[in-house]
Amino acid sequence: MADPQDKEAPGFTVSVNGTPLPLEASVLVNEVRVEEDATLPGMFTVALAGGSEDDETSWIDGDLFTVGGTVEIKMGYGDALEKLMVGEITGLEPSFTRGAPPMLVVRGYDRRHRLLRGKKTRSFLQQKDSDIASTIASEAGLTADAADSQVTHEYVLQANQTDMEFLQERARLIRYEMTVDDKTLLFRPVQNDQGEVLTVTPQDDLLEFHPRLSTMGQLTELKVRGWSPKDKKEVVGQAAQGDEVSTMGGQDSGAALANTAFGAAPVLVSSTPVLAQAEADQLAKAGFNRAALELIAGDGVCSGRTDLRPGTVIKLDGLGARFSGQYYVKSTSHCYTPRSAYQTSFVVWRNAS
Repeated sequence: MADPQDKEAPGFTVSVNGTPLPLEASVLVNEVRVEEDATLPGMFTVALAGGSEDDETSWIDGDLFTVGGTVEIKMGYGDALEKLMVGEITGLEPSFTRGAPPMLVVRGYDRRHRLLRGKKTRSFLQQKDSDIASTIASEAGLTADAADSQVTHEYVLQANQTDMEFLQERARLIRYEMTVDDKTLLFRPVQNDQGEVLTVTPQDDLLEFHPRLSTMGQLTELKVRGWSPKDKKEVVGQAAQGDEVSTMGGQDSGAALANTAFGAAPVLVSSTPVLAQAEADQLAKAGFNRAALELIAGDGVCSGRTDLRPGTVIKLDGLGARFSGQYYVKSTSHCYTPRSAYQTSFVVWRNAS
């Protein structure tokens, strides 16, 4: 993309229930923010002055913003605006200050928020995690796009958990991520083995980047031990250096760095109920790769990029040999204000250096 100073004027659109904000409301907007995370419901806020000179509480008391309304937010430059989120209004937050016009913050979340409502206790028999995700998505009025998780579990318990807590727990165990696109719930493997979707450098869009490399949580070997009632024997799943799904273009994985510097660091997991060999193998590889991806954690800021989204891989270049390369995007925050224009903050992970 071009240098931020050469770009057309940044802009946004907000639509409520399919209708763009009226002009008299759009000119009063002083901030639009979209925050997305690969592990949490995405959130949006729209902050604007309370109303007109004749009725300063018109947006606060009116019918434009009602709880449950559908909001679509786009950002970008000039006429090239891209959809960032479709969500639902969950709250209204006015503020009243003597001598100043009232303000209103409209807050909402993507449709994953529906999975946070109420706790359940139930069991799933002879199902894959992808099957369970599809069932829960349907119950929440969503369509599921669930990648086959392959392993069929004899018994899975949802123990007084929200659907969100339960699905995130299942996703974490098998190194899956759960995101949403409008009304479609995506349940898929963590995408850090994919190619980069964009490249940013300090010479173009990258304004700040603060990486932290740490070998403290790195494993050289992970074993998952369980018992198969069917076969009446112990089952052991194992993953070690070399089982990384990808080293993201790096020279040395976290396991290799830790082993070279400090020696072997094996870990045995026996507290999680494991009833079959396939399940033990899946959990071992998932746990090993989950720890490996936290070798480098970084946060940064760049000029607004609508193509910088959680669950994708980006390339950060021009940062020296050790910290340049591919990074998996965990979360982003897209923010537009009339004063600061449009910027994107992000959190990323990398499993090699």
